[in-house]
Amino acid sequence: MTEVRRAGTASASLWERDEEVATITRAVDTLCADRSSPGTLLEARGEAGVGKTALLAEARRIAEARGCTVWSARGGETLRSVPFNVVRQLLQPALVSMLPEEAREYLGDWYDIAGPALGIADPGERQADPQGVCDGLVAAVRRLARREWPLVLMIDDAHWADQETLRWLAALAERLDETSVLVVVARRPGDVSGDNARHLDAAGAMGRPLGPLNALTPDATAGLTRATLGEHAEAAFCREVWAVTGGNPYETVELLAKVQDSELQPVEAEAAELRDLNRSARGGGLVARLEQLGVDSTRFAWAAAILGGGITVDMVARLATLDRADAARCAELLRGARILSVPDDAGQPGADELEFVHPLIATAVYNSIPDALRTAMHGIAAQLVTDSGLGAAAASRHLLKVHPDDDQEVVAQLREAAREHLAVGAPDAARRCLERALQEPPLPASHARVLFELGCATLLTAPATTIGHLRTALAMPGLDGEQRVDAVFRLSQALLHNDQLEEAVRTVEAEAARTPDPSARLRLQAAQYMWEGIHAGETSSPHRSARLAELAAGCTGRDNAERALLILRGFDAMTHGESAEEVVELCDRALVNGRLAPGLGWTDTEWGLELPMMLASSYAYTDRLDRAEALFTEALRAYESAGWSGGHLALAHAYVGLGHRRRGRLREAEQSLRESLRIAERVGRGLPLYWSATCNLVDTLLARGHVEEARTVAEQYGFAPPYPSTIVLPDPRPVRGRLLIATGRTKEGVNELEAAEKAAAARGRHNPVVVPWATELARALAGEDPGRAARLATDARRQAERFGTDTAIGEALRCAAALETGQRAVRLAAQAVTYLEASPCQYEHAAARVEYGIAARSAAELNRGLALADSCGADGLVARAREALAVGHAG
Repeated sequence: MTEVRRAGTASASLWERDEEVATITRAVDTLCADRSSPGTLLEARGEAGVGKTALLAEARRIAEARGCTVWSARGGETLRSVPFNVVRQLLQPALVSMLPEEAREYLGDWYDIAGPALGIADPGERQADPQGVCDGLVAAVRRLARREWPLVLMIDDAHWADQETLRWLAALAERLDETSVLVVVARRPGDVSGDNARHLDAAGAMGRPLGPLNALTPDATAGLTRATLGEHAEAAFCREVWAVTGGNPYETVELLAKVQDSELQPVEAEAAELRDLNRSARGGGLVARLEQLGVDSTRFAWAAAILGGGITVDMVARLATLDRADAARCAELLRGARILSVPDDAGQPGADELEFVHPLIATAVYNSIPDALRTAMHGIAAQLVTDSGLGAAAASRHLLKVHPDDDQEVVAQLREAAREHLAVGAPDAARRCLERALQEPPLPASHARVLFELGCATLLTAPATTIGHLRTALAMPGLDGEQRVDAVFRLSQALLHNDQLEEAVRTVEAEAARTPDPSARLRLQAAQYMWEGIHAGETSSPHRSARLAELAAGCTGRDNAERALLILRGFDAMTHGESAEEVVELCDRALVNGRLAPGLGWTDTEWGLELPMMLASSYAYTDRLDRAEALFTEALRAYESAGWSGGHLALAHAYVGLGHRRRGRLREAEQSLRESLRIAERVGRGLPLYWSATCNLVDTLLARGHVEEARTVAEQYGFAPPYPSTIVLPDPRPVRGRLLIATGRTKEGVNELEAAEKAAAARGRHNPVVVPWATELARALAGEDPGRAARLATDARRQAERFGTDTAIGEALRCAAALETGQRAVRLAAQAVTYLEASPCQYEHAAARVEYGIAARSAAELNRGLALADSCGADGLVARAREALAVGHAG
């Protein structure tokens, strides 16, 4: 843990910082006043040397004086490629001080997710989800803040923090309302770009600024000069100090220290010497001063700059090829020259640890190393780190700096480092390692494999880049058999994520056609049908359903390729409105003892989540809600326990919400779907998972009778054409058509439902529950075109009877009853109740009861419907039943 040090003249570095110190004091007082107080983030932003570190040191002093626990860390210019470097500095020491069992118990489910990133637990075999790891780190802070309250976290030089730390910092800043902790961050306004800048700016936007931190005024510089050199310092000398340093606090302090060392008198006659003296404290002057300390001291300083962090006399001695005694002597000389210093925690074990006095000095020393020597020293450092048993990932930051030299050992180390980075949730670090491995380059026999690994590493973060890597890999020798099939499947996944679904279908179809191995070909054919099955547009190949049915007919479920085909055939039959019993029989054959087969689970990467989602959806729309809900709940638990808290978890919540909606638990459905949207917002709008959550939430709110809320959600989340290229359940067009009609835009609603009719016909999707355009359109046209409405209702009933579920038939009868009057309406409504009472869909049952009560003028039926509607959370239906009872529609 890097401690924020106080400068030699601490009070001097705080000149003209009264307002900032007062802000810090108030923030500490607020934190200490109440355990339940919300957290605060303070940001000190300023150029190099303006006094940010001194301000953090004062914050530490204030906090510790109030009894706070203070943990601190610092970013490093040469350490930005080390994932989780800064957050490890902050949190690891506290967790390492616990017994392993205590840390596991304290972090609970997050231990296996965040532990590897913090270096306190071994990573699992599966690639970690970066969002899940980020959430785990936020949860760790939340728990540690309760344990260590009042807790203050300090990050110096945050502009040089690694991307993973900055992502965590932005996420923590968003949730400070629920975490009683004070976070103080110091950063420069520049020196950061891309995603790092976005994360750091997002964190700062959630906090309060300390400053802006400006240079010292001439009066403050004069006061500082006299406080350091004596009150006899002449005004002209003080003015020259300000002119030479520009009022930069760090440069001013360093220059005054040089004045003291040189015994220069603070009088006007000697003011001209200040410029030369100042040059010796920075840039080339610093290098010259370093060289004056001797060759060994220069080599020691260079080695320390190469290491960047974890600088110890022993490690520097090995890198600089110095014996222990000479290294210790050099360290002492460099401390005396104010180039290196001992951190404030030097009294703890590892007391020979060193750090540079200021990042400006570290940068100047690092840049002074001749290029060829710097590269060679990074290579030696990588070997030292490896020999120390710290692992390939720790050595990789040095290997990234080594010139390519056709070294296959370097390739192997970088590939292993990439695997380690992926295992802890750092795909960007893995990408850098594999890109560097390709530059070495690998041998022809392994070149394609490295490209494949790079494609897998970037699949979720940069699908467009992944497509290029995998296509190149497939065009080279080296990927054969299962590896080639894996690469083609991954390429099709990347094309899907890049909204190139038709190209994904063509890719696997072409590979299947030229694959001689029957097992591999079957897997590729299954992938082709899977992508075609989720395509919302025209089918990519003619007679798809017939060929899929023919393939699945001979499948017994003996392996996962056959099980995949059975699931795909079942899903296809379900969306086309074929016999629900046959759909269920197909789906059941794909299970092993009633459960998902190994390799087809929610977190298995060989096939992805699409297959189990298709299976569960098929059960949901064939009235087998017990099986569907068991699978949806299993998905949610699997992703939570694996720490997959990005798109996978968002989709799981959406489908849990779908299960609740189908069951008629509308309140629970709304809660799950809003949680899905919350997570989906972090992943990105416009993705299929985003549509699933939005469509189901609008549908649920309409069922609840919350029309205005449904309209707001639709507008907020862009629930309007163009629709995604992948299938969404239920179909969004009928849902949007119903919304438009409910908000008085009847003509637009009818147009939307007619568009749904055309889209369903083009794909042969005649399931009246999944795509209920016919019943919705029949109700909308009942007044102006009763003949067409009646024909639509008749067709809907025919399709429902073909499908054969109680829900489908009951809903068709409800529609038919709504178009009739008198006793015929009563008879049809009664039949609808009979079917829907046997259905697991309680909202539809409640609606049928209320409608039957109104048609039959039965208070008993209205009251039964009202009770059912109330239990479902269908507020609009409750109001309708009460209104009917009040106005005497029931006898």
